[in-house]
Amino acid sequence: MDKKLSDSEQYVWDFMQENIQTIPNYSIIKLSELANVSTATIVRTMKKKGYEGFTAFKHHLKEMSYNDINFSALDKVDQGIRTAILKNEYEVNRTINMIELGNIEDAIQRVKAAKHVIIFARGFSEMTAQEMMVKFQLTGKYCELHADPEIIKTISNKLTSDDIVIFISLNGETRELVTAAENCYNLEIGTILITANRYSSLMSYIEIPFVGFKSEGSFFPDYEVRSRLPLAILTRVLLDSYALRVEES
Repeated sequence: MDKKLSDSEQYVWDFMQENIQTIPNYSIIKLSELANVSTATIVRTMKKKGYEGFTAFKHHLKEMSYNDINFSALDKVDQGIRTAILKNEYEVNRTINMIELGNIEDAIQRVKAAKHVIIFARGFSEMTAQEMMVKFQLTGKYCELHADPEIIKTISNKLTSDDIVIFISLNGETRELVTAAENCYNLEIGTILITANRYSSLMSYIEIPFVGFKSEGSFFPDYEVRSRLPLAILTRVLLDSYALRVEES
């Protein structure tokens, strides 16, 4: 299980995630120079993340290499299709690698203890939220979803300690969600966030965050349509973990 990182260790981990494609080419000395941290800090970070050391982490990355994708079943795969496939694989691998394992356990316990699970989401994130609501209900957990901005703000002021609120937001900057999160924070209501922006306004008010990786750029540049794949991965991990615990109890 992951141990809590210090500020310097979190900086190293974030730096490595941002440069994940080139990390396998670096020695620990080179990484130390590029990130401007000591090699000891890198080693501590790796151990807290469950790896024996920096070399073990590089081996892990190589095992997840894009070269492992098998295109032989396709007669003709042009570069555009390959790019689309690899972009999605990259988001999945990066998102899974960024999950704080300790947060999964904390979130499961908070959901199990709550009488009501309230989900707040807006826009395209509502589709992910809808699936999450249904799956919680299938486990016997009371769960409701709210997407209307005024209702979100109103309900967030009427919650009790028996509730747990899950926010689903790709960028974490949706105004009404930030307002609702602040209300929950002031009322000391438990909160979980599913997002792809570690430095968002929402993060300031959240108890348990799950942060995925969002690729830069979009195949729909003329529209504000960004992939919710990281959100889908994070919610699936949380839901599957919760369902397994419910079966065990």
